[in-house]
Amino acid sequence: MAQVEASTERVIAADAEKVFDALADYSGTRPNLLSEHFSEYEVREGGDGEGTVVHWKLQATSKRVRDCLLDVSEPTDGELVEKDRNSSMVTTWRVTPAGEGSSRAVVTSVWNGAGGIGGFFERTFAPKGLGRIYDEVLAKLAAHVEK
Repeated sequence: MAQVEASTERVIAADAEKVFDALADYSGTRPNLLSEHFSEYEVREGGDGEGTVVHWKLQATSKRVRDCLLDVSEPTDGELVEKDRNSSMVTTWRVTPAGEGSSRAVVTSVWNGAGGIGGFFERTFAPKGLGRIYDEVLAKLAAHVEK
């Protein structure tokens, strides 16, 4: 099994702290940032950053639905890590300053991919598809904090 990685980023015209706070607000802001690929969103514990447990279903393709139960941690300032209890997927959100009144938001997901021909297709197409999904989330995040 090879590790698969999908990553995307966006420069946002808002301070890093404001952007991070919006991302970490799982009970208020975060559900409004998700695209139509996410369903059954539910905060099960916490709701603000570290210690949050959140559930959703991610439908990456018409045939592929991932049931995610995520433990959220904040290992360093400006970083949220979502570890899925149901798979090897780990998604890391990093928000850093990017000049006066701007920030850079980077989201990276890694997981253990399948083997064989299915794994080849997963490594080839999944990063692009997941990147597009997270591009939508980052666009909604930017629209929210740039108001």
